[in-house]
Parts: sequence; structure tokens; C-alpha cells
Amino acid sequence: MIKKTIIASAIVALVMGCSLKESDQLTKSEGSAFGKHGEIQVQTETKNGKLVDISILKQNENKVLAASVFTEMKDAMIANNSTEVDGISGATITSGAFRKAVESSLTTAGVTLVAGMVKSSDKSAELVASEQNFDVVIIGSGGAGFSAAITAKNAGASVVIIEKMPTVGGNSLITGGQMNVPGNWVQKKMGIEDSIDLFVKDTLKGGDYLGDPEMVQILAEQALPAAEWLRDYIKVDFYKDQLFQFGGHSVKRALIPRNHTGAEWISKFMAKTDELQIPIHTRTTATALIKDQNGRVIGVEAEKNGQQLTYYAKRGVIMATGGFGANVAMRTKYVPELDSRYGTTNARGIMGDGIVMAEKLNAQTHNMKSIQTYPICHIDSGAISLIADSRFFGALLVNKEGHRFVEELERRDVISRAILAQTDQQTYVLWGSEIEEIAGVVGVHKDEFAELNRKGMMFKADSIEELAQKFGVDEKALMAQVGRVNQFAKAGDDKEFHHRGGLKTIMKPPFYMLVAKPSVHHTMGGLMTDTHTRVLDTQGKVIAGLFAAGEVTGMTHGSNRLGGNAITDITVFGRIAGKEAAAQ
Repeated sequence: MIKKTIIASAIVALVMGCSLKESDQLTKSEGSAFGKHGEIQVQTETKNGKLVDISILKQNENKVLAASVFTEMKDAMIANNSTEVDGISGATITSGAFRKAVESSLTTAGVTLVAGMVKSSDKSAELVASEQNFDVVIIGSGGAGFSAAITAKNAGASVVIIEKMPTVGGNSLITGGQMNVPGNWVQKKMGIEDSIDLFVKDTLKGGDYLGDPEMVQILAEQALPAAEWLRDYIKVDFYKDQLFQFGGHSVKRALIPRNHTGAEWISKFMAKTDELQIPIHTRTTATALIKDQNGRVIGVEAEKNGQQLTYYAKRGVIMATGGFGANVAMRTKYVPELDSRYGTTNARGIMGDGIVMAEKLNAQTHNMKSIQTYPICHIDSGAISLIADSRFFGALLVNKEGHRFVEELERRDVISRAILAQTDQQTYVLWGSEIEEIAGVVGVHKDEFAELNRKGMMFKADSIEELAQKFGVDEKALMAQVGRVNQFAKAGDDKEFHHRGGLKTIMKPPFYMLVAKPSVHHTMGGLMTDTHTRVLDTQGKVIAGLFAAGEVTGMTHGSNRLGGNAITDITVFGRIAGKEAAAQ
């Protein structure tokens, strides 16, 4: 039972529907409100001031993130005979919209709930066994945690995943989900030449050669087997004829999951864990690692609903808790500039817990000052703009004065710094139908378009002049800039910024423009690990029984992670951690 974390938007309630009062005084009515991904419509059934049932008639929320809203919140409302129940942490927008939809339905029916008619029965507060025993305990339910859990289970280990949030997925769920894989099957179909060596070269260069070469080599060599495992065993649906070329990469090599979001593979991971009967204990916060008299990690202390729990791990504990991008205090400890003025693309629970717990066992950290911002994010919430993936297909970045100011496929840190140097510390992303016909981002992310359009942050128009006027961008300069770009595109030579992917013309309406700014995205620093994913202490020695994978580690990406490398990282090293822990 799960749901999601999205950082965004205000919710506008709408009231609709008619009520039907039956002879037995059962009253049915409908109501609605706008959530993150469109309208949520519900039907309530009440009788003599008592809420009997709530049916979800229509909703397009992320199925992983919203699951707890439409189950736990619904049950709590009925049990307490009130809409004043706690929302689902990490699904604030969906929770609020669901509450408003139920309230609008009750208003339409003219029903006032009578408090205290029903005795509360909070299922989430039920006690569980205070002592749990498994071969492998995994902390964190993102891509690294799932990859590790499934691999360890298939190696014969008993496994549990513990997750502090009410829902699974972490950052993996809210990412675009693209995965860099050199020599992949789509490249071969498209006739794109690539190699492990080129991928290693791009990754090391992209991180200013501060990434560990051994780790990067493993990342590159294991990328294709990991992608084939996702495709063939986990059943992730990748597009068969389309790839991304993220900034800093020499060629297109990023596989794209269905609908361009991490929800595709997190939902498939969930299905596989159900099939393998791997338990996932949500709302369970790991608080400390347990060592035996020999210094080996043998388990995890945790807390759930005020109850203290102990998870013993016969073979090993795997830390897959992610980075610390949502922890303002922790990130400003290392980079003071990244204070509360910056939003974050991270899920709410990404607070660096795993790093802190491991440090208490004298674990060594590495590269903690390397914190990345994502350049193209919503200016209000800080969330990544997925619809602006048009940039990878030729969309332009311009400033308020109507000029390009950076190569659109530069490294994320380079683009972010360039944007922050512009008027209002913002950029405007512009493209036309030539690019949209290839990228299809407006069609894929139509809910994001509707949200941004409603807020005045994105517009569609039949002329570029109209878009310039809507955003207050210098119209004359912008038209001159687009004219130069069209000439460069036709000549195949970007004389301004040497666009490595090749510019596209912007001549065919309709045209699209959105406003964006950078947001804190990825923490490249974390726990020091060896090539077997074993955590090392401050003396460089292995901490027996403790493994780590994903963004909680700090060895792979150097000063800057290239786009599309995170999914490769968490899958490759998650699988290695699962295999290594199960083998103990």
C-alpha cells in the first residue's frame, strides 16, 4: 500500500454533482477538487449525519503516491466521521485535494457530520512484533533499496525493506526515470555508436575527474546487464525508438521509461516484491545501527507509531536512504549558499538519515561539499519540470532580454550558475512544433502543462511574439535570436554555443514557453564504500555487515552527476549490494 511525494501547487476546490436522498435516509452526493494531476471526483454516502462510504469516481494522481490517500485517509475519515484527519506525508497536494473533494460533496448534500458518532480505529497504529529477524535488512525503498532487496531475495536470503515514509519510492519515484546505458538496444536500432570507454570518459569528465575511476568503470560495465534485468525481469517498459542525450554526454544513451517518469519502474518494482513476498514496512523510521561485540553490524533499531522495534540482520544491513538534498541544515553545513532560498527537487524524506546513522559507527564520508542543482525547475515549488525535457531535443534557454546565454546541453551545474546570473535568476524555455513532434513532452506531461498554465508559468501560442508579451521578454531581441538559431539549425552549425546535440528550427506553430529556475537536486557526497558496496570507516577499513548503495554513497559522481546516471547508479550498485549482503 503506497502513494507518492510531489512538491507543487495550490489546490482549487470545485463543487459539482447532485444529491440523491433515498427513503432510508441514505444520502449520496458528488464533489471534486483539483489535485496535482487534475480533477479528483468523489461520491460520499451518509446516513443521519454519519459518513458511510467514499467512492473515488475520477482521479489521475500518481498511482504509487496516491494509494495511501485513497485508502488510509478514506478509512480514517469514515472511522472518525470527519474530514479533519491527517494527510499522507509526501502526498500533501493529493491529500488536500481529496479532503476538499469530500467536503464539497458533503456541502452539496447539505450534510453536517456529527462528531464522535464513530469510534476511531487507527489501523496504522496496530502493534507489530517488537523483534524482527531477517537475513538482510534494507533501509530505504527507492530504486537502490528495491534493486538490493530483489537481488538478495533471489540469492536465497530472507529480506525486509523498512521505510520511514508512508509510501515507497523516494526520489526514484519523482524522477524522470531515464537511464544511461552504453551500447543499449535502442542505440543499436538507431545506429548510434557508443562504448563503455566513452561512457567512462564522459562521466569522469562530467565530475571534474573527482569520481572514483574504479566505481565509474563498474557503473559503465554493469549498466547494460542492469538495464536488461529491468526490462526482462522487472518488466520496466522502455520506449523502443527514443533516447535522451543529457548534458555532458557525447551521444544519446539514456533509455526512457513509459510516460517519462520513475513511477513506471517503481510500480514494477512493487509488483515484483509482491510476487517474491518481500515485506515492506512503511512508517518505520530507522534510528540506529546495532553492532555486536566484534564491531559487526547485526541489525537496526527503529520506531513505528511510538513503538520501539529491533530488526536483526543475520547477513547484513543495506543503507539505501538517499542523499540529503531536502535537509537545509545539513546541506548548508557543507555549502552555505544553498540555504532556504533554494527549493529542492527531492522527496520530503531525503534528509541524510543514513549518513548520520553510519557516521555514529565511525563511517567515513567523502565529497560532501559536492551538491548539485537541477537547472530547470518550477519557480514556486522547486520541483523538476519534466515538460521542459524538450531541452534535450532542441528547445532554447533564453533570458528576460531575449538572448541565449549558455549551451542547452551543458552540465547541470554550468547551466544552473548561468541561469542564476540572469535577470530575476530565471530562464525561459522555448520550443515549437518541430521539436514537440519529436519530444512529445506536452502530450506526455499534459497535467504539468495544465498546472503551469493555470499558474501563468507556461503558455502555448500561435506566435513567438505572443509568448514574449505574456512573459515580458524582449520581443524584438527574442525574434532576432530565434532567427539566428533557425539559420544555425539549417546550416548544422551553432556559431553561438556549439550545441552538441544539434539545434532544431523553431518556425512551426504552436509554440511553447515556460519560466524556470534552478533547485537543489542531488548530493554527490556520502558514505565511502568499496567496489563491493561495503561501507568503510575513517581508517579505510570495512565495517562488517554494513553495505550502502545509491545517493547515500559518495564515490561515483565526483563534483557533478551527469543526467541519467542516477538510475544507472542505484540499479547497478543496488544489485551488487543485494548480492554481497546475501552472500555473507
